[in-house]
This record gives sequence, C-alpha cells and structure tokens, in this order.
Amino acid sequence: MPRNWYDAHVINILDEAPQVKRFFLRLESQDTFTFKAGQFMTFDLPVGEKRLDRWRSYSIASPPTHDQTIELCISRLEGGRGSGYFFDEVAVGTVLKCKGPEGVFLLPETDKKVVMICTGTGIAPFRSMIRDAYAKGSEQQFHLIFGCRKESDILYREEFEALSRDVPEKFSYDVCISREQVEGFHHGYVHQVYEQSYGAGVDHMFMLCGWTPMVDQAKTNLKEHLQVAEGNIICELYG
Repeated sequence: MPRNWYDAHVINILDEAPQVKRFFLRLESQDTFTFKAGQFMTFDLPVGEKRLDRWRSYSIASPPTHDQTIELCISRLEGGRGSGYFFDEVAVGTVLKCKGPEGVFLLPETDKKVVMICTGTGIAPFRSMIRDAYAKGSEQQFHLIFGCRKESDILYREEFEALSRDVPEKFSYDVCISREQVEGFHHGYVHQVYEQSYGAGVDHMFMLCGWTPMVDQAKTNLKEHLQVAEGNIICELYG
C-alpha cells in the first residue's frame, strides 16, 4: 500500500471523555482510500520546524468503509503539542495533511479467542478490529479488557456494553477503574482481570495496546504467570 499524503477534512468532532475527543475526517483522494483494521495515520501538524517535531501518528478507531472517512480517538496529553493542536486549533472545516495507512498491528487469522487488553485511547485499534470483524459476520470470540482512571474516562462505553448484551457468546467486556470504586466495574488495573479470568497454559491470542509500562507488565505477566507462548502475544506501544 503506497504511503500517500492526503488532505483530510474535519467533518465532525465529538467529546468522548473529559480529556478525549473523537475526530471524524474525510480524505480527499482520486483513488479509493482503503486500510486494514488496526492501522494508523501520520499527520504533519504545524507544531514544530523539524519533521520529527511535526509528525504525529494516531490509530484509526473506525472500521474500514468505502466512504473515504476515518475516525480518530485522541487524548489530550499534558504538554503534548500534537494533542494540544487537535484540541485547541482543529475545528470542523479544518484541513489536515496526513499519510498512510501504516502499521502491522492487525487482527490475526485464528480460531482462538482473542483477548484485547488496553488502556485509554489504546482502545482505538481494537474498536476498529471488533466492528470490522462483526460487520463481516465473523464468529470470532473477543474479550475486551479496558483500563482507565475514572468512570468518566470510559471510552465507547454504551457501544461495548450493548455489544456484550447483544452477542454475549462472542463478546465479553471488562472495565477496570484505578482511582474510583464504582459498582459494576473492577477497581484496580487491567492485570488483575486477565490473571483472574484465565489459568496457566491458556491457549488464546492476547493483543496489548497502550502505554509502554502497561504493555511491558502485561507481556511479562502473561508469559511468567499464565505461560502464554511468545507467539500468542501481539503488542502495540503508545509511548
């Protein structure tokens, strides 16, 4: 897939959490824009002089479609120039320069259950994968484990709660909240959920996405505590 540069027109912006927004973009291209669920786009933002200061990559949170649109789920980071630009400067009608798609963090072809472990906006590629799989009629079993600090930080809550009710035989959903005790949710971190849910030697696929410390800890726990094979763990780091 060529790494083309596109003009991306912002067509809608929604507040998803106190420090998270959803940005909907339509890409201008003579050719049909296609991507695989789990891939990301890189944006050239006016936040620095050098290329590495300007470029920011964000996972696509929407499933592949044929209408040239994508959704991004972006968290405002303290001192982050890229996220600060999106939050403070980008509005409906803004035109952004982006290239892609890129990335190999893709849903594996497997009959095994796929356990997706994420924190914050690390949920974005998993949302794309899950929605894409079920839109295609897949019978794949997913277990989504999402971690955040407060109840107000839960992303895509209604969507995933509805999915867990509609197809409980295919999709299960656990939320861990670290700084509040909220009825109906786990109190603590994502690690306790997968360690309590699965026994040693479990033969599922585990996909990890989020901040490096969480991903590193989860990978270690899966291998050392649950004896998960190296080849059954797929990671994407967010910093």
